[in-house]
Amino acid sequence: MKVKIPRELIFLLIGLILGMACTAAFHRLTEITPQREIVVFAGAAAAPVYREAAILFERRYGVKVVLNLGGSGALLTALEITRSGDVYIPGSPEYLVLAKQRGIVNFMASEPKILTYLVPAIIVQKGNPKNITKLEDLAKPGIRVGIADPKSVCIGLYAKELLEKNGLWEAVSKNIVTYAASCEATAQLIYTGAVDAIIGWHVFYYWNPDKADIIWIEPQRIPKIGYIAGAVTTFTKNKDLAIKFLDFLSSEEVSEIWRKYGYFPTLMDAKKYAPEASIEKLN
Repeated sequence: MKVKIPRELIFLLIGLILGMACTAAFHRLTEITPQREIVVFAGAAAAPVYREAAILFERRYGVKVVLNLGGSGALLTALEITRSGDVYIPGSPEYLVLAKQRGIVNFMASEPKILTYLVPAIIVQKGNPKNITKLEDLAKPGIRVGIADPKSVCIGLYAKELLEKNGLWEAVSKNIVTYAASCEATAQLIYTGAVDAIIGWHVFYYWNPDKADIIWIEPQRIPKIGYIAGAVTTFTKNKDLAIKFLDFLSSEEVSEIWRKYGYFPTLMDAKKYAPEASIEKLN
């Protein structure tokens, strides 16, 4: 006597068999091919952009991006100590040149790529309760000022140079109540109300416009425009993927993310706010 097996059961059994076969093949494949991964050391001046871009890159290419974000100087020290990592993207070109001098990147082997431009600005609490309108106001009695640490964070170095060039460092430094360890930490000083004003990158305002206002510095008083550039490290184990990630950060698709957070995608855009400012060369 023949037993008639329902068609639905036949399809179910076929599906289970195929599923088991695919699962076994997948496990064999993952045992042979480890997950692709790149490690990126990046200045926190563009932390929101890197986080969004990393997610897109992972989805697009199946490559995990491990982000180490912080002060450019601290990251450079970490690279020197660990001798690991695939990409270094500091918050200013000075640190990339320093990395070259220390053998961490090699411009001949892998040309650095400029990603975006930045202009220093005064960032104040929302509504500007202290009525700060210019650099001189930062020296007024009772004004709490914060900047990033000039020894390890690029915008701290730019802020100090800006004040020195305008003959205000001695006066303003008396009002500096804290030196932050990264760009993100510097911006947080305003968002949390810890200080009345900071000298930071203009994008700090766009990161959290509900808790900050921006005071543009008079264009002729800005000595330098900053920019963010990245390079592949000399000890990368994934050079092709590292280059691919830098190309992705400078692509038209990611440029929309840069714009969303207020970054200047071109030098011409930045020059509108600092036409006489110089730009550090990568050499």
